[in-house]
Amino acid sequence: MEKRVIPQMDKKHYDTFNIGGFQYYQGIEVFNDLQVGTKLDLVLDRENKYDPEAVAILFGNYLLGYVPRSCNHEIFTMLDMGVENIFEVRICRIQPEAHPERQIDVSVFVKRQFLVSCYHVIKKTD
Repeated sequence: MEKRVIPQMDKKHYDTFNIGGFQYYQGIEVFNDLQVGTKLDLVLDRENKYDPEAVAILFGNYLLGYVPRSCNHEIFTMLDMGVENIFEVRICRIQPEAHPERQIDVSVFVKRQFLVSCYHVIKKTD
């Protein structure tokens, strides 16, 4: 019997959530360009008067909305500490007929190179 090698994943799932405030920003302008698998960007929004830990979700230069407040603390902290390129964000579900706050779900992944770097830093301090 042949041994099958399971490929190592280059990322680990961290969280999945709806885009907060989708109906209030620019999502409608690019809705037809979005599809499952579309890569999005996370950017700190230090000017946000509603949430001091706001993390914006962008598609190119379009603001789609925000990481929901209930999910943003750890993501904010990592980005605020200058850890860049840690997260990969992709659309995982689109429901055009749903309420605008529930139309787009995204999944956030932690990239492997970050996980390996953390492991080496922790190992050196043991």
